[in-house]
Amino acid sequence: MRLQFVTVSVLALALAGCGGEESEAETPAETPAAEMEDGMAPAEDGAEAMSEEMDDDGMVTLATVLADPARADAAARDQYRHPAETLEFFGLEPTMTVIEVTPGGGWYQDVIAPYVGLGGGTYIGADFEASTSERAAQRAEAFKTKYMTGDFGDAHLIPFVDGEGIKAEPGAADMVLTFRNVHNWEMRGYADQAFGSFYAALKPGGVLGVVDHRLPEEMDTELQKRSGYMKQSTVIALAEAAGFVLDAESEINANEMDTADHPFGVWTLPPVSRTPREGEDAPEGFDAEKYLAIGESDRMTLRFVKPAE
Repeated sequence: MRLQFVTVSVLALALAGCGGEESEAETPAETPAAEMEDGMAPAEDGAEAMSEEMDDDGMVTLATVLADPARADAAARDQYRHPAETLEFFGLEPTMTVIEVTPGGGWYQDVIAPYVGLGGGTYIGADFEASTSERAAQRAEAFKTKYMTGDFGDAHLIPFVDGEGIKAEPGAADMVLTFRNVHNWEMRGYADQAFGSFYAALKPGGVLGVVDHRLPEEMDTELQKRSGYMKQSTVIALAEAAGFVLDAESEINANEMDTADHPFGVWTLPPVSRTPREGEDAPEGFDAEKYLAIGESDRMTLRFVKPAE
């Protein structure tokens, strides 16, 4: 039997200036947000259905979660995000305690949470508290509806505090994952605090996995403050300053067609596909189809380790 999920609509961010990905709207002036998009909520019998898709060791497989027909819309982005390869590169196992930082509308959450939750592990979403904004409240409610019903194992929410980072139990996590978020913290001026909080949350030997939009090393570093792109060297330096050791790099999510010099920053590309707003002059020669053809951004994929004691 296939996985039985019910697709539900999660809050779509208004494109008010670039901020959030996935129906994305991300601006330095906004509260940083992970990519927002349609998510999936489990049906009442979802966990029972998944139990029929276990491997020989009794574990739900990543392939089963990714192949569910209810992912049809989300799966259209797999060609750019390579979720199976990315999570395997990070070393994700279903028995782990995993923290996903600011999962937003849940593109990766809807893969990791059921995989870990039904595998005997614990999924922890670190997001802005519901009291901070209507958007945060809606995200929290959507997560509770989908994953905190008891059907999908052990799932929790913990705070991600603007200006500080995650508020997690020290040394409790096997893995911390963050997808397309570091540029938000850099634009807001607290990337170092965020990485420090990840280090504190991980067990010795724990893994930090990072994916973000990549700014070519030869380009102006100042672009990191407004373009949505980050230099790989900057991200590595932030992690190493927090105490992490770079364990491996991957080109899984590279896109050589992305030149990172677009008129509206990374948000010019899909899935936001930012275009001139009403009353705003279009850049000379602007062609939205050109950016659709590029696809999603060129991305670094980095695995860090907290040294064993």
